[in-house]
Amino acid sequence: MKIKETFFGIFRGLKDSLKRFPLTIGLSTICVILMIYFTEVVPKSSESFRETLSRVIMIYALGIPLSLSIKVFFERKETYKKSLLYTAFVVGGIILALYYYIFLPDLHMVSVTRYIGINLILYLTFIFIPYLSNNDSFELYVIRILTRFFITVVYSMVLFLGLVAILFTIDELLGVNVRGEIYLYFWFTVVGVFAPSFFLAGVPVKNEKLGLEHYPKLFRVLILYIVMPLISVYTIILYIYFGKIIITTQWPQGLVSHLVLWYSVISVSVLFFITTLLAKNSWAKRFMQVFPKVIIPLIVMMFISMGIRINAYGVTENRYYVVILGIWVFLVMIYFSFAKKLRNIILPISLAIIAFISIMGPISSYSISKYSQNKRFEEILIRNDMLKENQLIKASSKISQEDKKELSSILRYFHLNHSLKDIKHLPEAFKLNNVEDVFGFKLSEEYDHYNDEYFNFNTWGSGEPLDIKGYDYLFDTRNVKVDDSKDGPLAIQYDYETGIVKIFMEGKEAYSKDLTDYVNVLLEKYGTKQRESGLSVEEMSFTDENTRLKVKIQFYNVSGRIDKFSGKVDSKGLEYNILIKIK
Repeated sequence: MKIKETFFGIFRGLKDSLKRFPLTIGLSTICVILMIYFTEVVPKSSESFRETLSRVIMIYALGIPLSLSIKVFFERKETYKKSLLYTAFVVGGIILALYYYIFLPDLHMVSVTRYIGINLILYLTFIFIPYLSNNDSFELYVIRILTRFFITVVYSMVLFLGLVAILFTIDELLGVNVRGEIYLYFWFTVVGVFAPSFFLAGVPVKNEKLGLEHYPKLFRVLILYIVMPLISVYTIILYIYFGKIIITTQWPQGLVSHLVLWYSVISVSVLFFITTLLAKNSWAKRFMQVFPKVIIPLIVMMFISMGIRINAYGVTENRYYVVILGIWVFLVMIYFSFAKKLRNIILPISLAIIAFISIMGPISSYSISKYSQNKRFEEILIRNDMLKENQLIKASSKISQEDKKELSSILRYFHLNHSLKDIKHLPEAFKLNNVEDVFGFKLSEEYDHYNDEYFNFNTWGSGEPLDIKGYDYLFDTRNVKVDDSKDGPLAIQYDYETGIVKIFMEGKEAYSKDLTDYVNVLLEKYGTKQRESGLSVEEMSFTDENTRLKVKIQFYNVSGRIDKFSGKVDSKGLEYNILIKIK
């Protein structure tokens, strides 16, 4: 009987959430449909179309927190006209359209990080809007939201695994072929339709009274007797580490800031969640009185560590975010240390403001980072006498390798994250392949390839025959040693470093071709996105000829990477046939 009641309870909740948040659930459903369509068309579509469709999906996804914020804003009022709500939704739609064209023109770093920031702001707004005029039980409201989120995750996983089991059984026992993509589409549906509907069913309605009895016992035990002791021990370890730094005077520049920052953010969350328990739990009360004051010196240590790194390498977006989040945590700890009456709604509101400042306006992460890197760039030029009448001139032979690497690093930063046009003192229409002409030295390539794009094209699974009609010879390079040997009436040679294949007749070169040219054709046509199935034999075949030979290159497999710094294509993983017709 309880199982039946639970089932009908879930069904009623889904029905109520659809009635309460129809637009939000509708937007998430549209996202699911578009993602399924995206998966289906990706193997057949161009790179530009895939990017456009991705941006459209992102805008619909952004509409989810926006519509939630608008809805709960109107629910705060005792009465409101439905026409005003609908007008607000229309205005929200217009804002989303403008955002698409103004702030999401591509999927580069600035657009994506700003998009993430706007999402964070809107979800924070959804959380704090219902309690703007009344801070009572705000912490319990957030705990309720958080608990519902974790329950939604569990229910969604159970539902998805159940559906997977059903599909697998149908496939294996009934002999019905279930495509692999169907599993993915069910996952999209569970995450994009069921999960939002189930989660929103648990969002408290207006005037719903929340008391300590709504504080989950499991959550209380987790915070008080597991998380807080662990944080206390971690704090002691950081102080020991702090003492070691003072004694040895060796400051680890990159590690300390991250060690302290995320620990501090977690600590803020813990202090937020125990606020409701202060009146009835002595351990929580003592922790609140002592811990915020204890952590402040550690945050100062984090700022010193970050300052050393910024002084050496300037500000970048990542360092900016660490600093500004650290400032927020520092101010929150000051607030917890000295405020007589806590109004914790200030925390999400201030975090939303900080997030907005960091992605918009003259002191955003982008503006400050570009200014800092430009200043660093100019200082290096001046130090090496590379500025004359405010114009960049070639470096002398005395420029150090370190300064060459630093200048290359700055060029790389702007090329990957912004635009080379944002760098002062560069000539107009400057490109990376002009570095040696403009700077007097080659671009330094000493950097990791973490952000490089990788690609792979193949004919696996096509099952097509290779048309050899009209050709005299065939070399399968997977089975033929293509080294420096030129012996025999006909021989081939392939240089894996340069990508150049050569054909020799009677020991003399009769044909030469850079296969990277063909790789570039494939990249231009199909992009770097991975496909579910291979290309056809025809799509992977190219013909060429000269006065002596007609040649057909038929690739089985093409793989490699694109250096996102220089744009250079590195494709050493080539497997192919060479068909030769002697004229």
